[in-house]
Parts: sequence; structure tokens; C-alpha cells
Amino acid sequence: MGIAVGLAQYLLDRDIGYELVPHPHTDTASASAAASGLPSDSVVKAVVLKRKNGFMLALLPASRQIQFDALRQLLGENVDIANEEQIETLFPDCEPGSVPALGAAYGLDVVMDDSLDRERDLYIEGGNHAHLVRVSATSFRKLMHGAPHGPFTGARKAA
Repeated sequence: MGIAVGLAQYLLDRDIGYELVPHPHTDTASASAAASGLPSDSVVKAVVLKRKNGFMLALLPASRQIQFDALRQLLGENVDIANEEQIETLFPDCEPGSVPALGAAYGLDVVMDDSLDRERDLYIEGGNHAHLVRVSATSFRKLMHGAPHGPFTGARKAA
């Protein structure tokens, strides 16, 4: 299985080159990073947020977690995590729990944590639990042009 059809078409329409990185089945972005032998700072975790007028994505490294007070201040609005049923309706061509970080491919706004600017290559979920999609940082910035960004994460707490 390749990547989600909507994601592949979005990248093709924008002439963005990418590489598929297959890995054993995983359930989280940080597990995908570990299974792929990648630094978790370069794997983009997409968190679906609900807000007053719909949904959006928060993009952050798999190594970090959202600090909601900072995110709400940055956005100037109240946001919270969407539930699984809401997420599945937003990403019909994706496996449940595998959210690609390119919100525009699914009609969603995004907000990006500034810590993603430090990476040379970025890896996003491919819409399934067995592939990451590598794009250059330059291509990722091109895709995120105009999206709000700022510092809204902290180190992920150990489990």
C-alpha cells in the first residue's frame, strides 16, 4: 500500500518531490520515528484540533507535546483535541489514527510549531501506519507558506 490518494494528489499538484519510507506497523508518530530509525524531531506529528468554527491541525515534532495555553494564546482562540470519530470523517482515505500533516490537502488550516524549522528533511504520516513521506524542509516550508507558526510545544513527558 502506498500513501493516501488525497495526499499523493496534493503533492503531485504542487510539484513536490517526496520519498516513501516504509516501516513496520506503528500506532504513533514517535513509534514511526523509532521503527524507521529517524530522529523524532524530524517526524511531524499532526494533532487534529476542534475549534469554534470547525477543525484544524497543529503540527509539531513527534518528540514534543502541545502546551495548550501557549497554543491558545498564539491562535487567539480556544482549541482542544478532536475525538476519533471526528478525525475519521476528516480523513476518509486514511487509516484511523494516521493523520497526514498537510492539512490543506484535506481542507484544514494548520498551525506549525517553530521547532520544525530546525530540520533539514521532514517526515509526515502517509495516511497509513506503515509509511512515512520524506519531504525536504524547503518543500515543507513552501507547503506551509502563510500558515501561522510559533512556539507552542514542550518536551514530551516520558511514559
